[in-house]
Amino acid sequence: MMASGDLQAHPGMLALARESRGMTQVDVATAMTKAAPAGAAVVSQGYVSRAESGRLVVADDRLQLYAAALGYPVDLLCLDPRVSGVGVGLIHHRKRAALSSSALRRIHAQLALVRLQVTGLVQAAAAADVQHRFSRVLLDDFTTAKDAARQVRRAWGLPRGPVADVIAAIEEAGGLVVMRSLGSELLDAVSQWDDLQVPLVLVNDHAPGDRCRFSVAHELGHLVMHPEPGTPSEQEKQADAFAAEFLMPAADIRQAFADGVDLARLAELKRLWRVSMSALLRRALTLNAITEWQYRTVMVEMSALGYRTAEPVEVEPERPTRVPALVDTLLSERGLAIDEAAACARLLPEDFKRLYVAGDRSLSPEPLRR
Repeated sequence: MMASGDLQAHPGMLALARESRGMTQVDVATAMTKAAPAGAAVVSQGYVSRAESGRLVVADDRLQLYAAALGYPVDLLCLDPRVSGVGVGLIHHRKRAALSSSALRRIHAQLALVRLQVTGLVQAAAAADVQHRFSRVLLDDFTTAKDAARQVRRAWGLPRGPVADVIAAIEEAGGLVVMRSLGSELLDAVSQWDDLQVPLVLVNDHAPGDRCRFSVAHELGHLVMHPEPGTPSEQEKQADAFAAEFLMPAADIRQAFADGVDLARLAELKRLWRVSMSALLRRALTLNAITEWQYRTVMVEMSALGYRTAEPVEVEPERPTRVPALVDTLLSERGLAIDEAAACARLLPEDFKRLYVAGDRSLSPEPLRR
């Protein structure tokens, strides 16, 4: 292990850490200047730019200032994202078009650091090496997204009918799910799996329970079907088709639409299948249980009642349990103090407590949120 005086920041991690905080290079320069002793030279945006491009070495006092400005431990900033397995890589996300590119970069960077945090917790807890049961299902002329959903349900031993708990199903299959406030209601979830590490899904805890279930199933579809980048619109349609079949298998739900579909029936089915009324109505259309005219008529009625933004029948949100269990193992069974556990996740103690203990899952400290 290097002595503290030998530590040097890695340019890639400096950029990743900055983006995870939603900060610009000017923001970092300003924060470093404020954290510096009185009379110290002003830190410029040009300095931050050169640091992130590797054109200068960040060490000693400047490294301490950088860490203070970003709100991360010094040793995190010295990691090589590629060697540490926290590079952004191929990330899937279910978002609305209005989400800005800067907000998306922030969330992608946060996903990468969540991967690092959880990996540290797993290692510190000496958790048993769980072999995940995820496998790729590559689509072709003979294998559709619906076929992929059926294969996953069969491989995971899910019974017919509604999936009792989507997040629990992913965790039981060896995946990791972490809930956070993503700082925007325009994105419900992001996911990443590079075949080398455990599949990871980061879920926005602001999403209603029914929409969260569909979004997590949507991400599962991406993880299983899309190991490489493709046409975004096509992959999104495929992930939606996967989620619909995974949550509402045609063979199990078709009969539910046999006597017609109206708002009362949709509300009743929502309680059973725990997906939105809109998703159920769309499912009825894709299964040819209703006509396009019937679909549009009910959608107009839902819009008039305000159901497009807030539906009746609340679905209780699902919560992951695997990562909280790791934290409990470290704090309760292993007897680690908060600062010791935080070091395992490469977080400052206040961030670790806020994210993993106190239940305030905002990814950025309040002053730096955008």
